[in-house]
Amino acid sequence: MVAQLGPRPGQRRAVSTGDGAAVLGEAGLPAEVRPDRLGVDLGAWAGNHRDEVRAWLHEHGALLFRGFGVTIDTFGTVFRALAGEPEQYVERSSPRTELADRVYSATDYPADQAIPLHNENSYQRQFPAVLGFCCLAEADTGGATPLAGTRRVLARIPADVVQRFAKTGVLYVRNFGGGLGLPWQEVFQTSSRSGVEQYCAERDIAVEWRAGDALRTRQVRPALARHPVTGQDVWFNHALFFNAISLPGELRAALLDQVGEEGLPNHTYYGDGAPIEPEVLDTLVDAYAAERTATPWRAGDVLLVDNLLAAHGREPFTGPRRVAVSMAVPTGWDEVTAA
Repeated sequence: MVAQLGPRPGQRRAVSTGDGAAVLGEAGLPAEVRPDRLGVDLGAWAGNHRDEVRAWLHEHGALLFRGFGVTIDTFGTVFRALAGEPEQYVERSSPRTELADRVYSATDYPADQAIPLHNENSYQRQFPAVLGFCCLAEADTGGATPLAGTRRVLARIPADVVQRFAKTGVLYVRNFGGGLGLPWQEVFQTSSRSGVEQYCAERDIAVEWRAGDALRTRQVRPALARHPVTGQDVWFNHALFFNAISLPGELRAALLDQVGEEGLPNHTYYGDGAPIEPEVLDTLVDAYAAERTATPWRAGDVLLVDNLLAAHGREPFTGPRRVAVSMAVPTGWDEVTAA
């Protein structure tokens, strides 16, 4: 029998499964799992302890497996043991390179840019419930994958703001092609307009073809979710991440001057189309910042994230940082819509 991890921040523990791994460190985000002897095969161990792993993941929101020496050659097997069969990355919002079968590079953005906290694919009708990251090479400086617990983020947002978003949801307006943002062929992984139209029709996404083979889409999704296992409500959306306020100031000003708000690669509104007030956006920024934690990567680390319970991002970095990612447990909004 494995002892339960206590919920109190700052409480230290060493909870052993008795057959080659132990949960160590303080309650927090992420909780850390280390081998208690040399040569532990994380994939084999995880295959025998998936229920324990899921229980820890649902309690903490993220688990950091450190000291197991996972590589690009073994990450796919480890992730399948921890989370199940990985999914293809479709309806993309960022450039990625496929490194192995459904194992992708973390977002291929310039190293000097931060990636704000967000929940993967929360703007989609279906999204992964579990993410797995593997550090293949450490950065010289920076480069952590920060986390923020979405239960605690929600608790920091004023009730009137939560109620407005709960009532209306979030409207996502996205522009593809035309020299800005990703081309729609990469986003939807097809060169067929009819294929895009069918995909969008099946997912309640409005399609507008524009000059120069450009595409604009609009979709409304909920802003809050209820975790299907814990029953807890969480802040789960791209309202801030896709909003222009998340862009660096000079870039935001240049884009607005060039294409206006309607032409931005991504932008968000309340679900009824009303603009999100600057003071509300500032409140969201503050809520994420207050809950943000960051653990520096070490080569061979694996970070398992409950996508509903923890938002993630990326720090700027220097050096050879290389992180792989896989996604699993496809989940639809009809399974998690909050009251």
